[in-house]
Amino acid sequence: MINATRHTDVWDNCLKIIQQIIEPQKFETWFRPIRPVSLEESVLTVEVPSDFFREYLDSAFLDVLKMTLRRVIGTDAKLVYMVRPVHNEPEMVYPASSGNAPVNPPVSVSSFRPGTSPGPFVYPGLQKVNINPRLNPAYCFANLIEGECNKMGVTAGINISGAPGKTPFNPLFIFGGPGLGKTHLAQAIGIAIKEKFPELQVLYVTGNEFKTQYVDATTVRNKLTDFMAFYQKIDVLIVDDIQDLMGQGSQNAFFNIFNHLHQSGKQLVFTSDRSPADLQNFEERLLSRFKWGLSVQLDRPDYETRLTMLRARAFREGVRITEDVLEFLATRVASNFRELEGTLISLIAHATLAHKDITVELAGSIVGNIVGEQQQEITIDRVEDVVCDYFKITRDMLLSKSRKRQIVQARQIAMYMSRNLIPSCSLSTIGAELGGKDHATVLHACTTVSDLVATDKTFKQYVADINGLLVPVIR
Repeated sequence: MINATRHTDVWDNCLKIIQQIIEPQKFETWFRPIRPVSLEESVLTVEVPSDFFREYLDSAFLDVLKMTLRRVIGTDAKLVYMVRPVHNEPEMVYPASSGNAPVNPPVSVSSFRPGTSPGPFVYPGLQKVNINPRLNPAYCFANLIEGECNKMGVTAGINISGAPGKTPFNPLFIFGGPGLGKTHLAQAIGIAIKEKFPELQVLYVTGNEFKTQYVDATTVRNKLTDFMAFYQKIDVLIVDDIQDLMGQGSQNAFFNIFNHLHQSGKQLVFTSDRSPADLQNFEERLLSRFKWGLSVQLDRPDYETRLTMLRARAFREGVRITEDVLEFLATRVASNFRELEGTLISLIAHATLAHKDITVELAGSIVGNIVGEQQQEITIDRVEDVVCDYFKITRDMLLSKSRKRQIVQARQIAMYMSRNLIPSCSLSTIGAELGGKDHATVLHACTTVSDLVATDKTFKQYVADINGLLVPVIR
């Protein structure tokens, strides 16, 4: 690991490499003004003259910077910009961009025959076509917050990106409610694969788009052969919202494409708002193939994951937000990542346009407008009531010293929920309210619940059900 005091030497070494790559005039204009600030582990922070300067570096020289930093610091190197303050304003800190949109190499599609009408993906006179992977660089793994809610999916995705088509996770079927990060995870897999295997053809498409393309190929252009040939060229196919792939004809075409790609060792990634077993109006032979690999459910993020996401997004926006505001948002907006992120962006926009400080009071007004008025505050008493009702036990039984398995699990879940949903409560307070336990007992209970959620499907359902009973009261 590089010593943090060596940031000047590290940047000097970077400049020596960059100077050999770009034109002298551009080097003097865009790299001489940069001043190294710090080096912490593999993160180099540099100071730039203005926000425009930062944006231009990211757009024009990002590839050069990334390559150079990896050579000097290592593969884990990251770059952070600090924009010099104007007057008495605090400096703004931004991470470097996630990179440019991935591109595929040209691919030959030979189904077009002279004298016939070209299909939707084949053009007369061209030997090769460029397939746009349609991946958003912002949806990379670096910008994806990992928590208990998505840990298995992230782990599987990272494994897939290192060996697409060669792991047991093929297909990978990601399912869960809206706003839980299904699209982000699926695209992150595609982006990571393109970084490691740029020669592969990666394509992201929605279920509805696939259906529309199929109808266009069969009824409008009458070139189903070209349609099938196009999809059979794909090495990594990502289909988002596959529950929208309705219709016998489109499902039959997709079935044949699935078989061809899977048998050829290509990687398949699907997302859906429900599990394969709950999909309606799908052919049984297609449903059985969805279950061949790994099905992963994404759950609602817990408090710590929500707070981590808010910190990361505020950092990406270059905005300083106090911890009490972030904790307030993480407590009040508990439904999903999308709603939480939307609330944060709305708060930043309101504060910027109105020239106001970002305070808990301002955050409260934004939350009220976006997620609705809070109907009932979550307290330890309410957690106890919900847990007791769910397990059909009395409060005295929950708070007793009983070691019966059901009572112990109910008590541990109550401690876990209290910690996640009431961040203002200390471990000692939670323990005192739940049978006079100490903070170490509460911490052990939370760890036990987290472990069981990851390994025991029945227990995981207990926690999901109770969370669903509690969370709606703060939406």
